[in-house]
Amino acid sequence: MNKNQLFSTAIGLTLAATSARAELKDPLPDSLSLGGVTLYATIDVGYAYQSHGVPLNGQYSGGLEYQAFTLTRNFAGSVSTIAESGLEFSKIGVHVDQPVGNDWRVVGRVETRFNPLSGQLINNCAALAANGGVKQGQQTANADGSACGQFFNAQAYAGMGKSAFGQLTIGRHDAPMNEALWLYDPQDRAPAFSFFGYSGVVGGGGSTEAARWNNSVRYSFQSGPLRLTAMYSNGSQDSGLLSNAYSGDVGIAIQGLSVDGVYANEKGVVNLRSSFNDPKDPLPSPGLAAYVSDDTMYSLMGRYTFELPQKDRFTVYAGYSHIEKAHADYSGGEAQGDYPIDVDININRTLVLNVYWAGGRYEFGSGLNLVVGLYHVTQNSYTIGHGPSGTQGIGCATSGTLCSGDFDEASIVLDYVFNKHYDLYAGVNYSEVTDGLAFGFPGEKVGTSGSETQTTFMFGGRVRF
Repeated sequence: MNKNQLFSTAIGLTLAATSARAELKDPLPDSLSLGGVTLYATIDVGYAYQSHGVPLNGQYSGGLEYQAFTLTRNFAGSVSTIAESGLEFSKIGVHVDQPVGNDWRVVGRVETRFNPLSGQLINNCAALAANGGVKQGQQTANADGSACGQFFNAQAYAGMGKSAFGQLTIGRHDAPMNEALWLYDPQDRAPAFSFFGYSGVVGGGGSTEAARWNNSVRYSFQSGPLRLTAMYSNGSQDSGLLSNAYSGDVGIAIQGLSVDGVYANEKGVVNLRSSFNDPKDPLPSPGLAAYVSDDTMYSLMGRYTFELPQKDRFTVYAGYSHIEKAHADYSGGEAQGDYPIDVDININRTLVLNVYWAGGRYEFGSGLNLVVGLYHVTQNSYTIGHGPSGTQGIGCATSGTLCSGDFDEASIVLDYVFNKHYDLYAGVNYSEVTDGLAFGFPGEKVGTSGSETQTTFMFGGRVRF
């Protein structure tokens, strides 16, 4: 199936769904709840064509490398395949919200994500290890991530709350920025169509390993239009976050307007490098190639919703994040999922990322959603040293990946929602990296010039309960 046939088929299926909505009888109950305990799940599968890419990996989150923003630089040609997790990662979980009297509630959540095509829990660290020592053009999809085979690779926390005092939980949580992006990403963090769905760099405040914090305590409070979140973790040597971290989110919602500001400070964050930096069979020794950084981030995000006739609704989104990744003097530790690391480089001159995004979502009263997302990332020219503490100041003149560069992405999706349980979607995502962010792709030998592009067409369906 070529890309024109694929796109035509996808649009046809999505538009045809509009005539079937009224005839669909939903066999699923509104929720699978017993008291205050609710079981929920998502399965998302489809078909994708990519102008450049690598084959599916049954352990990698989402199965495919959906964008050109990747450290692996391992594109090998066009890909046409059954695919998964286009709009949302497939998952299963249990949510607890049980009143216990006097307005107090016991709350909790455990959730894990999996790849429905392979039946495996998402394990990004294992995907990297499996491609260690494999030549460019022969790899399967792989990259760093916070889900590394843990039984609960998303969240696992419990606590109590009361309207007048707020809510306090302890366990494994999404970082506040990772959570806030659900409100402010026009593409709802869709892995195939959103920068924030594919990459956890912004959600993790600079590193995808820090998108979820183990050993953390989270406090949240809402009063009228004002809401706030504060979170702290003391880290650990086996969690991808080796030292302490803290983050806060302050937001306000007035009628159709919602605005949030987030700050994060994380010490000793693990960053797994490209699989090209790993030897064959890197585990258990020497470990996955990595560097460790101290990350800071601040972000401002907003959206405004217009309520329109015929139950239509239009929401516009915009946001900005500034990230700095500085030297951290760690010689060892472990990534998420207890994967050993080999710290073979360190940051000398701070790496700076600036991230901008905007978009819109038009929701028709009929159930059809039209969504557009635009994303832009800039990287400065930075320097590194050998090992955990070397000060060689190796920069752009020696390694092109250290040069400044840019990433741009534009995506459009048609999503037809039959009801709360079923939807069909079709979309296209175009992304491009230039200069330092493109160095290392086939044919790109100079870090100060050059580019690599990728176009992904995908259609699919999602079931949720």
